[in-house]
Amino acid sequence: MSFVALMALYESNYVRLGWLSGDPGALRGEYVSRRAADCELRLAVRERARYTTTIELTYPGIAMPELSVRVYHDARLAEAQGGESAPERWARNMLLNKWLEYCVERGHRFPG
Repeated sequence: MSFVALMALYESNYVRLGWLSGDPGALRGEYVSRRAADCELRLAVRERARYTTTIELTYPGIAMPELSVRVYHDARLAEAQGGESAPERWARNMLLNKWLEYCVERGHRFPG
């Protein structure tokens, strides 16, 4: 996996997060999405800065997935945090990418 491929994955994460939440830069506080066909999904803003927002996505009561995501507003990238090595970062971000797509397909949306 190359640096370019990793950045393309982060860009895809940003797009998918937008499908779920609207403008990621407008997120404030905590949100809950409830769908009859899926678990409750929570999004909580943990840190806001001028160019970044760190959010946490969870299915409460279920061990996985639970991800901390750093959103880079100016670059339009979203990176799942954690993992020291490139393969770990790749795996964590692939999980985020597929999970975001799954949540949207299940009908989850956060007001935004």
